[in-house]
Parts: sequence; C-alpha cells; structure tokens
Amino acid sequence: MRQFRVTVNGESLVVEVEEIKGGATNPQTRTASAVSMPTQVPRQASSVRGSAASGGPTTGDNITAPMPGNILSIQVKEGEHVKAGQVLLILEAMKMENEIVAPRDGTVKKICVTVGQSVNTGDHLISLE
Repeated sequence: MRQFRVTVNGESLVVEVEEIKGGATNPQTRTASAVSMPTQVPRQASSVRGSAASGGPTTGDNITAPMPGNILSIQVKEGEHVKAGQVLLILEAMKMENEIVAPRDGTVKKICVTVGQSVNTGDHLISLE
C-alpha cells in the first residue's frame, strides 16, 4: 500500500492506494470513425409577420393563439377593415413578442381578448368576417 496526502475542498486527507504488481496496463486508443450527419440547410430568415406560428391558426373566421402567452397590445378595433398580413395584436410568449397577423382581408367582427390577458394555445383571439 502506498499513502498519499490529498486536499479536497480545503480538507487534507491521507489515502492509501493498493499497488497492483505484475498487472501493468496497456492502454489502447482507438479512433472513432466519422459519422455522417444530415446537414440542415438554413432557411432564409423571414419576418415574424409571415410565419405560420405568428399568424395564429385559423378556424374558419376565428384567429386562435398559436402558443400560450400574454396579450401585450391590440392593434385593431372591432369593425375595422384589415388586409392580409396586417398586425392584429402582439402576443408575448417565452420573452418574445409575436405579431399575430390577419390571414386574409376582412373586417374585425369581434375581439375576444384584452391587453394583459393570459391565453393558451388554441384560445380564440379575434373573429373576422
């Protein structure tokens, strides 16, 4: 047995280590073969306005929340005519501001949320006609 003094977290310890005779080790190293990984072609960055996640899923004339979050601002009023791609409201989710846009031209029939309100995925936000 051989004794060694080691310090761990400021505490000095004496440890005994058994020496193995005749059991010399022969370390072996191997090189890993290259692994082919599929490459992802980066998509051109698009504005949030045009993305499917930000537009909000639509069910007929209903625009629903694409993810849970809080309503930061409402950019339109009931009865207002909107064009496809126009920002209707801003939804904050995971510290990011997401523009919810009109999927088509139309008139805002009903606004179903208020500023500061928490919404879940699929909650009804705005109705268009």
